[in-house]
Amino acid sequence: MEHSLILITTIAAGFGLALMLGFIAEKLRVPALVGYLLAGIAIGPYTPGFVADTQIASELAEIGVMLLMFGVGLHFSLGDLLAVKRIAVPGAIVQMTVATVLGMMLAASWGWDMPAGLVLGLSLSCASTVVLLKALEARGLLETMNGRIAVGWLIVEDLVTVLILVLLPSFAHLLGDSGESSADTTVSLWQTVAYTLLQVSVFIALMLIVGRRLLPWLLWHVAETGSRELFTLAVVAFAISIAYGAAELFGVSFALGAFFAGMVMRESKFSQRAAEESLPLRDAFAVLFFVSVGMLFDPFVLIKEPLHVLGVAAIIIVGKSIAALSLVLVFRYPLNTALVVAASLGQIGEFSFILAGLGLSLNLLPAEGMSLVLAGALISIAFNPIAFAVITPVSGLITRYSEFARRLATRDDPYAELPMSTERKYLEKQVVIVGYGQVGKRIARVLSQRDIPYIVVDQIRERVQDLRNQELAAVSGDASEPSVLIQAHIAEASMLVVAVPDPINVRQMVKTARTLNPDIEVVIRTNNEDESELLRSDNLGTVFYGKEELAKNMTQHVLKRFDREITEK
Repeated sequence: MEHSLILITTIAAGFGLALMLGFIAEKLRVPALVGYLLAGIAIGPYTPGFVADTQIASELAEIGVMLLMFGVGLHFSLGDLLAVKRIAVPGAIVQMTVATVLGMMLAASWGWDMPAGLVLGLSLSCASTVVLLKALEARGLLETMNGRIAVGWLIVEDLVTVLILVLLPSFAHLLGDSGESSADTTVSLWQTVAYTLLQVSVFIALMLIVGRRLLPWLLWHVAETGSRELFTLAVVAFAISIAYGAAELFGVSFALGAFFAGMVMRESKFSQRAAEESLPLRDAFAVLFFVSVGMLFDPFVLIKEPLHVLGVAAIIIVGKSIAALSLVLVFRYPLNTALVVAASLGQIGEFSFILAGLGLSLNLLPAEGMSLVLAGALISIAFNPIAFAVITPVSGLITRYSEFARRLATRDDPYAELPMSTERKYLEKQVVIVGYGQVGKRIARVLSQRDIPYIVVDQIRERVQDLRNQELAAVSGDASEPSVLIQAHIAEASMLVVAVPDPINVRQMVKTARTLNPDIEVVIRTNNEDESELLRSDNLGTVFYGKEELAKNMTQHVLKRFDREITEK
């Protein structure tokens, strides 16, 4: 009974304080995550008053980690990553390297050894998925080019961090050694690393070959019962059971097991429902995870080592942001894109806590290091809304006084205009396809087979670059801006196909298109039933709603127009 009461009091105190402080944080326009961490500090062993059971809190935190990583896996899109891979992959790796080196240099200046500095630097190098997605959603940036670059960048960081979580225990012996290890010890270490990678590879292969077929099949049969609670139970059971099985059978971390469980379940047509049904439980245990992390924070580090805290915060907010800003500009993106990406990644969160916690358990990171990581997280997360808020004024200020900044803000995008060598057939009676995702790609493929000319407009420059390499007509930019549609020669086009579900900008696209070409036929895609009714009532064009068979139905509609023209001729 006593153990039950300890569990209940820990959960009750954690949830109650997290609710109160999270509410206050949101009212102050600070992410609620800050409130959850403060709740953990309040019931932790370093502050007076009630102290929750740290052992139970750590086990609850493990469940929180599993469900957090399961959610990341459910939303992991290889297609989104590949779309921005040319900037996201090198950008994330270079930025993580810069932050890690800065962290190691800072730790060395304090007299810490190399392993402690390495773990500290790695912990400061990875941004928070939770903070980033919420920040982008709140500002309507998630579906923009800037948002996709930031999310793709973060996905690469997550994948690299997962790899570090897998390999760090194997390297712990070498990192903790005094440097006098024998050749036999080194050979033994690399054998351990090789065996660990073999175990991970076997687990990943099983999940991708067997799991991606078995889990969706099982979920489909559970869904057939019509029981909502059984479906939710199945989703959670899959996530936690696979994470536990991966750890027990393959020596894989709970985090990696849960991540692959979510990634495989994404293959099911019920993935959207799985995400929605499991969201309340994932959110609840995520709160307990952040509370348990806060319990590890010693607030007296702010008094004892204020310069250490400022150094850590400077690396996260200034060092990482400058690295990201510079890298985006090197890849010839506009200044605004660089500022958005820099603001997005100038914070740390859940992966940093997991890494620091692992370093602590392996005796690589001192307890002070965990407190410094937590202090850096609290400061950077609280500062993050300010970073987004100052993007516009800062951009305006530096472009006003700097000619170089003005060139960066207005730099020419080599893919924003059609080449002068573009054939005439693409410039009149063509189809303008906005968005080259799954739907747009299918429509374009069928039009190519029928030898019907088209021009693709897409915000993701890498897609446009690939199309240009295939000698296809494509323009980079936001189709809601008149200049972009003008570059696509909308005035001479026969049809505008909006293949992206963009309720915010679609009206502006259609308005611009009909101003330049009153007779143009418009076909629109939407994923929202209410939005589809509004678009139809506004007479914006032929609207297609839904997910199943959407690409097929839109393609058939587009082809009917041209088949009719051929028949009339």
